[in-house]
Amino acid sequence: MGVVDDIKERLDITEVISASVQLQKAGRNFKANCPFHSEKTPSFYVFPDSQRWHCFGACGEGGDVFSFLMKREGWDFRTTLEELARRTGVELRPLTPAQAKREEEGDQLRSALADANAYYHNLFLNSKEAEGARAYIEGRGLVQETIEQFQLGYSLQGWDGLRSYLLGRGFTAKELVDAGLLIEREDGTLYDRFRGRLMIPIRNARGDTIGFGARTLDPEGHPKYINSPQTLLFDKSRTLYGLDGARRAIRQEDRVVIVEGYMDVMRAHQEGFRNIVAQMGTALNEAQLRQLQRYTKRFVLALDPDFAGLQATLRGLEVAREALEREQDPVFDPRGLIGYEGRLGAEIRVLSLPPGYDPDDLIGSDPDRWTALVEEATPIIEFIFQRLLGQIDRDDAKARSRVVNRMLPLLRDVADPVERESYAQKIARELGLQERTLLSQLHAAEQRSARSQPVGVDPGDAEPASADLERYLLSILLCRSGLLEKVDEALVEMGLTPLQPQDLQHAANRSIFEVWQRMDPRSLESVRESVPQLVDEQLESFLEEQELADEQLMREAVRAVLRLRKHVLKQRGLALQMLIEDSDWDQVADSVGETVRENARALLQVEQALARR
Repeated sequence: MGVVDDIKERLDITEVISASVQLQKAGRNFKANCPFHSEKTPSFYVFPDSQRWHCFGACGEGGDVFSFLMKREGWDFRTTLEELARRTGVELRPLTPAQAKREEEGDQLRSALADANAYYHNLFLNSKEAEGARAYIEGRGLVQETIEQFQLGYSLQGWDGLRSYLLGRGFTAKELVDAGLLIEREDGTLYDRFRGRLMIPIRNARGDTIGFGARTLDPEGHPKYINSPQTLLFDKSRTLYGLDGARRAIRQEDRVVIVEGYMDVMRAHQEGFRNIVAQMGTALNEAQLRQLQRYTKRFVLALDPDFAGLQATLRGLEVAREALEREQDPVFDPRGLIGYEGRLGAEIRVLSLPPGYDPDDLIGSDPDRWTALVEEATPIIEFIFQRLLGQIDRDDAKARSRVVNRMLPLLRDVADPVERESYAQKIARELGLQERTLLSQLHAAEQRSARSQPVGVDPGDAEPASADLERYLLSILLCRSGLLEKVDEALVEMGLTPLQPQDLQHAANRSIFEVWQRMDPRSLESVRESVPQLVDEQLESFLEEQELADEQLMREAVRAVLRLRKHVLKQRGLALQMLIEDSDWDQVADSVGETVRENARALLQVEQALARR
């Protein structure tokens, strides 16, 4: 019996679902209003005999206990597996001594932080000393439900309230220091890190408390906020506040709004705007953006409109351009040779707040206006261009040249060619330039960029991107045991060959696929046991991201296969082009002519398949 079946054997799906859905007896089965869409007549059924559930209403979805929790909680398969294994006592796989020690340390820190969270929250609700904190939160317009949802707390003014409480619960001083809750002086004495502050738990994407943000309640207090230090669990540069409660909404709405403050997130969620997260730190960074790109490619930055906020916005936009995934467009040079220019595979917009407003102020006072501002957010290229125009003398030729040089990389990022040239024409008009001059500079920059790529390599699929795409494909296949056959069927229906080991160019990935291909039955745990040294952290991280339904994952997998084949065919085409360019055509026509034509036909077939999907 596999680990998944072992877990299912120990669970009753009716008990699991009834913990969050009010079930009514319906003969041998149970029914309820579907938790995944709005309805008045129950169409959601749970079948104890088969341990399955199904909605016969609008969403038409169904599955087992795993699929229910994945959809209900927004978890991926790995998270669901780990959570149900923990509940049922099933061991997923043996850990090395070092891994076991680290896991144990992490568990202790999580327990300490969870207890600290409960301690601070109880003080906020019941302590007389927390009256000021309660008044502050009431003044910010947050209601009791929001206080409970975000588990707001209060730390006492004294130096040892939390220390005494947690030491009394059996935690060691070292654990509390390692969790960032206590500070150790040079003489070895310990004291509470947070004192007399409103406590805001910071949670990871799974909802575990990993640190705290602490706000002073003294109008003259400085600093206004202090955060937990970096620990085994908390890394500010890799954390987004509110992501645990926003993930499902971001995916459903296919857009994320990024704000600056804890209060912005809490007020937004309270008012029903749940696709909102806050950056941790003064500006967005690559790790935060890559986390969000798992859920959407549409970003709206809603940052402060003052000078410091503007500078942070500009830094965030630069980071976004560098960090986010790119797609490749063919670019022809005057000789007819082809190269590939990267286009930004994301939509980035900037929401300009009215002067004097933070997001939480605007959301609380005029939610309709907030909705309109999100919908009307300015595309990145227009936002930066208008800011640059406001900083120069338009009669200064050198200043205009600097603006053009700053805008060319942004123009090259625009994926739609019509939109790209329209922006170029607008910029030329605003700067008093000839449109053809700017367009000529843009096309020349694209050709230089395309020619600068290594011979025979498509820059969009070069290392590490092609390896990432291969691992992404593997993660899709590995998280659903029967998906490979469906992917193969879809490829054959398009007139293409089934997925082959040679579609994966990287040896480690090919080895994993070969192991998976010959397994019967297939099991993710068996892969980890068979080739543990090949299941690296990157593949594990991709595995944790797979939160889609089977049909969606199948489409993603087929698209990944097509993109990988397109990459290989482009590589071959570029190599053939270089061979032709460096040789006398008459000498190589017989040997490579048919190969060129076959490669072109195969590439066209793959590109047409991609376009249809």
